[in-house]
This record gives sequence, C-alpha cells and structure tokens, in this order.
Amino acid sequence: MPQLDTSTWFITIISSMATLFILFQLKISSQSFPTPPSPKTFTAQETKTPWESKWTKIYLPLLSFPQ
Repeated sequence: MPQLDTSTWFITIISSMATLFILFQLKISSQSFPTPPSPKTFTAQETKTPWESKWTKIYLPLLSFPQ
C-alpha cells in the first residue's frame, strides 16, 4: 500500500485560502451599501402637567434595622 504524499498540502491550502480571500474581497467591494441616515433636528414639546408646579417629596417608610 503506497504512502500518501502530503508535501503539497500546505501550498494547496494556503493558495486556496488566498484565492477565497481575494474572491470575497472582490464580491464585497462590488456591493453598494445604503448611505447611513442623517441625523434630524428634534424639538421637544414642553407639556405642562399638574404636578410640575407643586413641590412634592416621596417619603420612604422607616426601615427597621436592628441597632
């Protein structure tokens, strides 16, 4: 039974990887991608709510820690 000659495998694998890389680069460079959206100016509308004119404070319940 003859031995399998693996001396050319390295060159074959490297050249096929280089070829695939070049083909993918050419494929991607020929694509046209949409332009990113431009930012729009946004003006916030002020709405008055009844609780904005009042001073309010939220009191937390007393925590019962052992002293």
